[in-house]
Amino acid sequence: MNSETSPPPVPSPSAVTTPAAVRSRRFRIDDRYLAPLLITFILLGGQLSFGLLESTPKTALAIIAAILTELVLVRLYAGQWPHLASSYISGISVGILVRSPAVWPYALCSMISITSKHVIRVRGRHLWNPSNFGVCAMLFLAYDTVAGLSIQWGNNLWPVMVIWLLGSIIIWRVRRFHITLTYVVSFMLFAFLRSWITGHPWQAEVAPITGPMYQLFVFFMITDPKTTVQPRWAQMVVAVAVAFVEMLLRLSQVVYAPFYALFLVGPAANLIEIWWTSRAAAGRAMPGSG
Repeated sequence: MNSETSPPPVPSPSAVTTPAAVRSRRFRIDDRYLAPLLITFILLGGQLSFGLLESTPKTALAIIAAILTELVLVRLYAGQWPHLASSYISGISVGILVRSPAVWPYALCSMISITSKHVIRVRGRHLWNPSNFGVCAMLFLAYDTVAGLSIQWGNNLWPVMVIWLLGSIIIWRVRRFHITLTYVVSFMLFAFLRSWITGHPWQAEVAPITGPMYQLFVFFMITDPKTTVQPRWAQMVVAVAVAFVEMLLRLSQVVYAPFYALFLVGPAANLIEIWWTSRAAAGRAMPGSG
């Protein structure tokens, strides 16, 4: 046994807490709050500028229904209290995207959205983006009562520019910008192709991406970490596939083409990845493998 006293360990530079480091952590925004801040800005900017919402109380109902459903289900399944950023985003998305003269679709759509991510899973993974699933379900099942958002920003470009700038910064910070960029570039290229096929002016084919519906779609739905495939290259391939299927649906005069495109492509990509991952894991576990 060594009788000599060991010298005290020297703290690493990363372990040293300086006043500047303390101030930096104090004023640093948790990444989980960035998306809620952005979607709140979209909501307020659109409402103050163009009266984006059909009804403020209906939107509030959608948010409350999403949060309560999340609280109940997470407490029931996991015995914990959840972080509510995801449910807040889903609730606002429903409040913005759903159009109905009735009140109940807003609450029901939020409840379906949140429930889907707890119930519809394969090997513990989500298949659909919650808001995408809920909105598509309502558009399909309650088509005589529910419609989707169709309002555009008008000819005023400043809300679009501000939201795209802030959205791009936030999405880049959470390392999802490549998905948004890939989809936007693909949409633009396919828009010119649609213009060539249909003879419509290219401006008319490009214009939809400037609307508030697409702000939610490109910054929240297709970038959802829980419902996208894992490899970076695969995420970009899926973004191109969503834009391509959307083009086909638009050529077929499908009104809510982006939602249905993601509804079809996203889960298919997740299932392929789950199957491939399981197959690879089974191969590694076989006797004599490796």
